[in-house]
Amino acid sequence: MSTRVPRTHPYIPNSAPQVRKAMLAEVGAQDVEEFYADIPAALRLDRPLRLPEPLGSEARLVAHMEELLSRNTAVPPGRSFLGAGCYRHHVPAVVDEIVNRSEFLTAYAGEPYEDHGRFQALWEYQSLMAELLAVDVVNVPTYDGFQAAATALRMAGRATGRRRLVLVGAIDPDRISRIRDYVRGVHELVLVPADPAAVRAALAEGDAAAVYAQLTDHDGRVDQELPQYIELAHQAGALAVAHVHPLSLGALTPPAELGADLTCGDLQPLGIHPSYGGGNAGFIGSADDERLVAEYPSRLFGLVPTDVPGEYGFGDVAYERTSFAVREEGKEWVGTAAALHGIAAGVYLTLMGPHGMREIGATILANTAYARQRLAEVPGVELADPRAVHFADFTVRYTGERTAAEIAEALLARGLHGGTPVGADEAGAREGRYCVTELHTRADIDRLADALEEIVK
Repeated sequence: MSTRVPRTHPYIPNSAPQVRKAMLAEVGAQDVEEFYADIPAALRLDRPLRLPEPLGSEARLVAHMEELLSRNTAVPPGRSFLGAGCYRHHVPAVVDEIVNRSEFLTAYAGEPYEDHGRFQALWEYQSLMAELLAVDVVNVPTYDGFQAAATALRMAGRATGRRRLVLVGAIDPDRISRIRDYVRGVHELVLVPADPAAVRAALAEGDAAAVYAQLTDHDGRVDQELPQYIELAHQAGALAVAHVHPLSLGALTPPAELGADLTCGDLQPLGIHPSYGGGNAGFIGSADDERLVAEYPSRLFGLVPTDVPGEYGFGDVAYERTSFAVREEGKEWVGTAAALHGIAAGVYLTLMGPHGMREIGATILANTAYARQRLAEVPGVELADPRAVHFADFTVRYTGERTAAEIAEALLARGLHGGTPVGADEAGAREGRYCVTELHTRADIDRLADALEEIVK
């Protein structure tokens, strides 16, 4: 490969050496690398990207991208049993039709006088989510459910003035990583098993800002002890933060009705397509408590009367809280990149209604129970926790000679995606995670069971 000649990009001013030098001098930095100092060294690339020579025309670039994209393989819904945070659910056509309208798709951060409709759409979303969560206040979405969890915990810390955060049960390791990064230097994380005695012991050490627990955990278990965790948090003067899968609330009691102070989670199941592991947005809900509302870093939209009788407008509530208003003095930095997903979720909830949400929640519970029962009938497969009730996700244990990774690979060769190895040692793991939703039929689940009978030895 020939030596690449440095060039200045025509549309990126800071690619010009003299401009970059002036910008660094203005902020007092010696090098761009200083801006990445907070990123752990293990996650940073210590070499330039291995990129091909620039393509000389738009036509060649399009042809190149089309060739790359043609390598993707679509998996029918009934053959994918992947979940654990990113799920395949039915997305009504109306959702896509509305969110792809230009006034929503291109409206990034406008104001009411130039952006008619978006503020109302987000207010409608907040109202629908508040009904689902049984709360009074819901934020404009954060980037994803991981950030929503971390932000809810930071809110609890600011509201209580305390330091320790008690995290309960089996939590997605990636979510723990995001939380740890978001609260480091401010809060101490204490991870305990899903057991009231362990929570009580952690709280006995004092200075707890919050107890963070899940209605359904990373393995899909419905935690029957959630009411106890909430009560223990309040007895210790801490706030109770509950993480939920939003579709589960069609069949399960919202944590707010059990006394949770903050409820958080990911919007992806509510009318948002999974997109290469993405398509996420986070929600946080609470009572209309001034102490908590003051700690929301993201935008809140409210309904206000106008000068015209019977006519209403929609605008920011307590805008001075946000980083939009106070910039670097904000309690946290937030953006509006996930607002479109909030509109999608609002449309989805409108179409489903209370009856539809109850139906889909009950369907997923029933499908999960059938899948667990059917796979447990396969010789060499047993349920990791046979007594628990599961929603969508569940784990099985293989008792034969083949590892979870080998079984997942054999399933993939048959066109089935599932059985993700569980545990830090994926190569030697003997447990695999599966997921079913309302899109899976009994025939789909039976096909998976029949394949496992051929594979598991």
